[in-house]
Amino acid sequence: MALLYGLLWRLLLALLRVKRALMSWLRGRLRNRGGSLWERMAAALLLPAALPTDSQKKLERSPVSGSRADTGSRRAQWLADGKALEKLPVHVGLMVAEEEPSFTDIANLVVWCMAVGVSYVSVYDHHGIFQKNNSHLQEEIMRQQQNLLGLDGSKYNVEVLSNGGDEHQHCVVSCRPTVKVLSPEDGKHSIVQAARKLCHAVENKERSSRDINVSMLDVMLRESKNIPDPELVVKFGPVNSTLGFLPWHIRLTEFVSVPSHRNVLYEDLYGALQRYGVCQQRLGQ
Repeated sequence: MALLYGLLWRLLLALLRVKRALMSWLRGRLRNRGGSLWERMAAALLLPAALPTDSQKKLERSPVSGSRADTGSRRAQWLADGKALEKLPVHVGLMVAEEEPSFTDIANLVVWCMAVGVSYVSVYDHHGIFQKNNSHLQEEIMRQQQNLLGLDGSKYNVEVLSNGGDEHQHCVVSCRPTVKVLSPEDGKHSIVQAARKLCHAVENKERSSRDINVSMLDVMLRESKNIPDPELVVKFGPVNSTLGFLPWHIRLTEFVSVPSHRNVLYEDLYGALQRYGVCQQRLGQ
């Protein structure tokens, strides 16, 4: 029995040494990558569950989470993150290519986009679920705006547009930034509407068929949207497709894939913004 205990003790010591060596190696690798998200993942996998994490320690010290001081520090950090980017997109698209979209997670992404300084956010899913439940999405944006930004959330004025038009469906706070809720019909509908206008103009002899070209169609399609083309689209899900997202407006759009929008973190969004910030857009040259 004593021999068995001795062997078990040596085995435990060997496992402890292997774990320490693995942790040291991972720290070195992750420090070079500079990824706080990777550090948390590694810590969750390798550290014992009984050991409190840094976030748990902070919550123990401050029993009231989401306090004014916390929201103020988050706002300042997010604003500083936006200013630190080499370039910040004016219009960001959030494209969900997953079943059963999460309104709360998308609302978080919208609020984070606001906080770093993005002026326009498009929310899109292939089945049009967000557009059909536009009021629910608005409520979630308001709720997460209050939770994440606190009382000063009113500084991040949001306007939600939907149903394929640019009429003001509901003003969450004021008129800026703008959240556009899209479905596949928006891209198709805009092209069909522009084609009908051109046909009617030719039929009524207001235009000649020789005048119709790509540039004219381009102008008409952009006038129908009244928002700039998206510079960045963050795609959530395993599907490698644009799924009909504004087909005319994404010629120069950078697409960044994230595995899922469920339980998405701010670091996931900021990582996509960083990738856009350092990408070189040659504009066809």
